[in-house]
Parts: sequence; C-alpha cells; structure tokens
Amino acid sequence: MSAPHPLNQAVIAQALHDLRNGQLRRCKAMGFGEAELDALKHPELVSMLVNATVSWCSVSVNGEVLKRLLSQAHDVEREIATVDRMLRLGASTEMVSRFYGLTHQEVALRRDILGLPKRKGRHPVLDETQDTTLWKHWKAGVKQRGIALDDEVAMLALTLDLAETLSLPMSVIWSAIRNWIDQGLV
Repeated sequence: MSAPHPLNQAVIAQALHDLRNGQLRRCKAMGFGEAELDALKHPELVSMLVNATVSWCSVSVNGEVLKRLLSQAHDVEREIATVDRMLRLGASTEMVSRFYGLTHQEVALRRDILGLPKRKGRHPVLDETQDTTLWKHWKAGVKQRGIALDDEVAMLALTLDLAETLSLPMSVIWSAIRNWIDQGLV
C-alpha cells in the first residue's frame, strides 16, 4: 500500500491553520473553493484528503520572490562581513550602530566573537604627518571613485579601505573626513 502524499498533508495542515486563524482569503488563494472549505469542517473528509496517495495539489515557485529571498541571504552575509571588517579596523560602536542599527550590546558581542580587545576611551588624534597623508589619500579616493560628499555609504567604503591602507583606526579617519566636509575644506 502506498503512503500518503506529503504535499497533500502539508496543504491540509496549512489550510486548517489558516482557517483556525481566520485567514479565509489565504485558503482561497491556495485554490480552495467554498465546497472544499466546507469539507474541511468534517474530520472524516479531512482524513481522506490527508491520507490520499495521489497528489491532488501542485506547487508553483514564484521566481521573483525566491530570487529576492536568496539575495537577502547574501546581503546579510555581506553585512556581517562588513561589520566584522569595520570592527577589526577600529570603527566605533556609534559608527556600527549608525550604519547597521546594532545596539551597543550587539557590537560588544561581535567584538567578543572576533576576539578583539576591549577598548577604553577614544583613539588618539592624528598627528600632522598622518593628517596630511590621510588628506591626500582621501582626496584621491573621492576623485577616483567619483564619490559625492553626501554619499555616506560610498564614503564608508572609502574609509574602510583607507583604514586598511594607512593602518589607522577607522573611527579616527571617519571623524577627520566628517570634520573636513563639515568645514567645507573640500
């Protein structure tokens, strides 16, 4: 004897769940008509549908929704990698919170997971040589990438790259850049 078809079981379980929660429209969207919904009120008919060995329903995949969900998974992975990179390069908790909405506790947890030392206080300010070097690299990066000064996402990416290149804390670089932009020194 054949086993009940699992797709039938899943559809009945979903339909019964939706009906219990007053989601009649969802049942109709799945293809149930009034007569079929009335049949779901009778346990013997539900049992017959659930235990049917032949599939009485079909599945269709919404390709656009599937692509969007898969891209969201990639976006989350990319976001985690960016946050980790920011923290390794000396971004402040406020920066991570501002760009990715993480709480102070979540940032502290990420730092612990990454094995980063606990920071106390602010990073030291740039000396004159570091400031001049950063200015030259930043101006060249903005020009080369064609970054608008109010494009904070692109400016963040440049800041990440500058922190790696110059071995300076990201929060210090970000602060210097924001200061230059605010003063109109561009």
